[in-house]
Amino acid sequence: MVVDLTGRPGPSYARIALGLLPRRRGTALPDRMVIRREAVIDPEHLVRYDRVCGFRLADALPATYPHVLAGPLAMRLMSAPDFPFPLAGLVHVANRITVRRPIDAGSRLDLSVRAADLRPHGRGQQFDVISSATVDGQEVWRGVSTYLRKDRPGEGGGSRGDRPPGPAATARWRVPVRAGRDYAAVSGDHNPIHTSRLGARLFGFPRPIAHGMWTKARCLAALDGRLPPAYSVDVAFKLPVLLPAAVDFAAARTAGGGWDFALRAADSGRPHLTGSVAGVTPRPGT
Repeated sequence: MVVDLTGRPGPSYARIALGLLPRRRGTALPDRMVIRREAVIDPEHLVRYDRVCGFRLADALPATYPHVLAGPLAMRLMSAPDFPFPLAGLVHVANRITVRRPIDAGSRLDLSVRAADLRPHGRGQQFDVISSATVDGQEVWRGVSTYLRKDRPGEGGGSRGDRPPGPAATARWRVPVRAGRDYAAVSGDHNPIHTSRLGARLFGFPRPIAHGMWTKARCLAALDGRLPPAYSVDVAFKLPVLLPAAVDFAAARTAGGGWDFALRAADSGRPHLTGSVAGVTPRPGT
């Protein structure tokens, strides 16, 4: 089944609120794809996004920006009554983005989103939300967000552990409490765990937490100008960043010309995010 949102708004707040309500756990993901044709990029919105995430202004889109464009489609998919899990309680544990070629900000993107690969996990169930952006019928970008629905208690979805080995810190960032509200304004992700102290407490956090995709974007912004034209970037989200925070960014070149990077708590060195960048072969004609 295909749901076409071309020329239509994303899901209403009422629909999203219904998606937050508890529901009986399902056994299958819906066989549905949500699409939007010829999405036009708003230059002013792109500038605001770049500033919030730390990217330089450029003609090519940041790798994480199509994720924001596909956000309303993902919300429509996951807030549907037949989606097996409520939005509340889902933990975004990993994200992979593949950039097939640089995407000009003047491009018209055909977007699609679907859910796939419901599978068991040691603490519940996992599934992927797969987003794609094409230009003239050719895929230029793909994102895979992995979510965990926990059946067992425990904070977050990533490993806890002590400070892992990895590259030495190259920068320290002060992340203000407004980071959650600022990213919500440009991404449309207004989950109260990111924007409200009360909302965060309702889900077991003492303070609001930064969006995982903001932390990924901020790390990529630190590598801006040093990435290949076509690449994949994988991250695993570990400990949440409680706002405000001081975090250390670390990055090192790999033997294959890519990058390993991490974002860690400045006081303890424990990981908030670990990631890697690897070049990919551009498809013919790109």
